[in-house]
Amino acid sequence: MHHISKPVESSPPQPLIQPHVPADVHQRIHPGVLSLAVSAFAIGVAEFLVVGVLPAIAKDLAVSLEAAGTLVSLYALALALGTPFLVIGLSRLPHKTVLLGLMTLFLMGNLVAALSSNYVVLLFGRIVTAVAHGAFFAIGATVASSLVPKGQAGRAIAVMLAGLTLAMVIGVPLGSFLGNQQGWRLPFFAVAGLAVCGLLAILRWLPANLPVGGSGKFSTQLAALGNPAILTMMLVTTLGFGGSFAAFTFITPILTDVTGFSAATASVLLIVFGIATFVGNLAGGRLISRFGWQRTLRIMLMLLALTQLVLALTLSFQWATVIMLFVWGVCSFGMSPSLQAGMLATAERYVPTAIDFASGLNISAFNIGISLGAFAGSALVSRGLMASTPWVGVVAAILAFVPLVWLERHVDEVVQSAVRAAVTD
Repeated sequence: MHHISKPVESSPPQPLIQPHVPADVHQRIHPGVLSLAVSAFAIGVAEFLVVGVLPAIAKDLAVSLEAAGTLVSLYALALALGTPFLVIGLSRLPHKTVLLGLMTLFLMGNLVAALSSNYVVLLFGRIVTAVAHGAFFAIGATVASSLVPKGQAGRAIAVMLAGLTLAMVIGVPLGSFLGNQQGWRLPFFAVAGLAVCGLLAILRWLPANLPVGGSGKFSTQLAALGNPAILTMMLVTTLGFGGSFAAFTFITPILTDVTGFSAATASVLLIVFGIATFVGNLAGGRLISRFGWQRTLRIMLMLLALTQLVLALTLSFQWATVIMLFVWGVCSFGMSPSLQAGMLATAERYVPTAIDFASGLNISAFNIGISLGAFAGSALVSRGLMASTPWVGVVAAILAFVPLVWLERHVDEVVQSAVRAAVTD
């Protein structure tokens, strides 16, 4: 029998979509949110850096390129599996202390990676980094939303995530250049230095008296896994965010082999895509402040499906591909704040004692989506259908509307029925 938390009984159930009052989007952001963005920048560089120095790592450690590639896939797996349960163990502790501890763990993981003498030690350092990464974003999202007035949670999360997207624009290209010129260990030492900056920023700007979200018992928090609202929101995240990674995983060979760009131009276009993700992330946060997370998510999903459709039809045209690449970056990462804000809002309503855990589950959903999208892309590429990978993004974005609409229209009824059944039993 599944025990599913119901909405707080002190007030009658309200529809999931509530009237949204536009907030002052020009209000100054809390410096504590900026400290989270600094840390997110360090984490973003660490996550994506390996892709740019894989050949150097493989050569130095005398392993195959395929084996070195598992540093990426196992990182995502460790993040997806470890995050929710680490969050459960930390959710009852003071959040500032937890975030400082996670950044310290992140720092140690990168130092282990930088000093590693063989593949196994490097992989261990990466797994430590991944677990710290996931838990930091899960708890950091709840902290960011608690530091701003009601209605500004989406913008606060977007500012924090801006550090992650900015890492794709500046940190990863620079780290990859340094790693290939001066040795792959140097960027890991640089990330460790960035982690120190994040630690100091959190220590200086993050308030000590942060509210603790999701402080219920282990069994109470774990019950969120059986809540239909939480599972549905995870499905929205998996489909909405992960679908376009079927094409993004192979974006470089697509740009060179299908569209006909040179390798150098493809590298520049990746920076263009990174800039688009940064713009989209901030735009998504502002749209949430104006329209609410549900409407923003519907808009972004519709635009993403349309973008992937046009991309699939115009890959042989260079200028069209450049334009659609930018729009793609804006739409795909523009929905990230609404996906995370949506999970926090859903958890606050249905599992208020497991908010941090639910946030961790959504971080896992992001990475599950990335893994499934990459797997679907690999399946097409293995059949010589690389140019068809954007169609996976089209289908996934359209399918994401199904759980989203269900969440908006039927979840109250389903949760109440489950609660009545539990009471009867």
